[in-house]
Parts: sequence; C-alpha cells; structure tokens
Amino acid sequence: MTRTSWIVGALVLLLLPAAASAHDTRPLYVEISERDGQVFSVMWKVPITVAVTNVPDIRLPESCDAVAPPTGGKTTRRQTYRCATDLSNDAVSIHYPRYNPSISSLIHFTRLSGETYSVVLSPDKSVWQIPEKEQIWKIAREYMALGIKHIWQGYDHLLFIVCLVLLSGTFKRILVTVTGFTVAHSITLALAALEVVKVSVAPVEASIALSIVFVAMELARDKRHTLTWRYPIAVSSTFGLLHGFGFAAVLTEIGLPQTEIPTALLFFNIGVEIGQIAFVIAAIALFFAGKRVAPVLRDMTFDQVLGRTQRPAAYIVGVLALFWTIDRVAAFYA
Repeated sequence: MTRTSWIVGALVLLLLPAAASAHDTRPLYVEISERDGQVFSVMWKVPITVAVTNVPDIRLPESCDAVAPPTGGKTTRRQTYRCATDLSNDAVSIHYPRYNPSISSLIHFTRLSGETYSVVLSPDKSVWQIPEKEQIWKIAREYMALGIKHIWQGYDHLLFIVCLVLLSGTFKRILVTVTGFTVAHSITLALAALEVVKVSVAPVEASIALSIVFVAMELARDKRHTLTWRYPIAVSSTFGLLHGFGFAAVLTEIGLPQTEIPTALLFFNIGVEIGQIAFVIAAIALFFAGKRVAPVLRDMTFDQVLGRTQRPAAYIVGVLALFWTIDRVAAFYA
C-alpha cells in the first residue's frame, strides 16, 4: 500500500465518527387538515435519525378524541381526530416518548374554509397555538376601522377632499362629488387589491400629489366656465380612480384575509367613506360654530364663506401638494 493510500485511509477513519454523529437537518413535518366539520386528519413525517423508540405523538387539544390508533411506519404516521369544539386558540403539542432530539418542527394547518397557516418551531419548542378562525363580523369591523384610520391619516387624500368641497360649493354638489370619488376609488382599489391590475406604488403616490396640484390650480384660477367647475364629479371620479391605487397600496401592506376577501374590501371602502363624510361634516360644523363666535361670519352663507376661503386655501394646498410631488418624484432616483 502506498503512502497516499495510507493517508486517505486515515482520513476516512477520522471522518467516519463525525459523519455517524452528524445531525439530520430535516425538521419534523406535521400536517393537520380539517376534512369535515370538526374532523381533523393528522399526518407527520419523522427524520430517519430519530430512533424508532422515540417517534413522537402529535396531540390535539383535550376536546379532540382519536377516531383510531395511529397508522403507518417509522417515518410517516397518520391519525384522525374528532373534536367537540373549534380549535381556535387551542394548542397542538409534540410529545417524544424518550427525549427531545433537538430538531425543528414544521407545522402546516389547513381549515375547511381554506385558511392555511405554516409555522416553524425551534428545537426547544413543542407547542403551537392555533390561530383564531376568521369570522365575517370581525373582518368587517377590523377593515372598516382600517378604512377610517387610513383616510384620517392620509393628509393628501384629505386635502384632495378639501379641494373638492371648495370646487363643489353647495351641499348637494358636495354630496354628489364626494360620492363619485368614493365609487371611482372603490373600483381601482378592488382591481389592485385582487391583483387584476398591477401598478407601481411610487408613481401612483407622485400622481396623487400632482392631482391635488391640478385641482388647487383650478381653484386659484377661478374660471367657473371650465369643465372642472361645471362638473366637479368628473374630476373627483377621474382622480378617484388614481387614489384607489393608493388605497390598494395600504391594503397590500396590511394584507387581506384568507377568506371573506369581498367583505374586507367592502368594509374598508365603507370605512373610507365614513371617514370622508365625517371630515366633511366636521368642516361644516366648524363653519356653523364660527358663525356663533365670529361676528364677520354671522351674516355670511356657507357658499359665501367657501368663496372667501377658496383662493387662500388653493395657494396653501397647491404649494404643499407641489412639494409632495417633487419629493415623491425625487424618491424615484434615491
């Protein structure tokens, strides 16, 4: 035997114990699927490095009873449970009969409704709490609150509504114009949120700011014979389509529920509408409160006050919106 053969043989002998003691990096895989009302099928795959005498049991909450003993061999086992209650906020636990082999666990949980959850447990954890089942009334409440919160925190959208109010002039025209804005942004919000139409967020945000600049310029020019002044709903509807993409960007960050997506979209829009109406009502209420306090306003009508504040408001809003436009366009190249 040559010297090289001796060296190779020695290296093999040195590496064999290390290879034998190496840990399998594959996790324990657990799949829990709801097959029928309150009936769950459990399947788990065990890495080959786990001893036969240490194959774990997967235990569902105490409200669940095993229909039959587990079936399968060492690496793959199955069991069916019938549960008395929904498993929301209950726990799934992994029990090793001898010792924890220090491997991770991948749990995949699927409800009959289509909800799916996947979680990886670290080697020192053996219990996972099942998320609460999605319920239509909770989704409606949460997304309506999100819609209200977003419109009140969206200063660019609020300034656009201010411009629409000044452009409309009367209560009836304000109602029609704001409604047109809502209908339009509802269409593009749904299309973008459902990924029927895909747009880049940065250009949309810059375009929204530019739309405010346009309306502010129309207010400052005060040429009442233009299409913008005669039909403010045309402006609100056209730019409403653009603002809807902006709302969709917020929903993309938040995420839609796995089920009841139409409910989430509907009530997010309702929340936005409530927020808009509340803002307009607050502005009108402020006017009437001012009539009681400020003598100069007592003999003025709502239309007259809007006329007096139109040009100063247009300059303030226009300058601010122009700054937003430049800042958002500059972000393209940052």
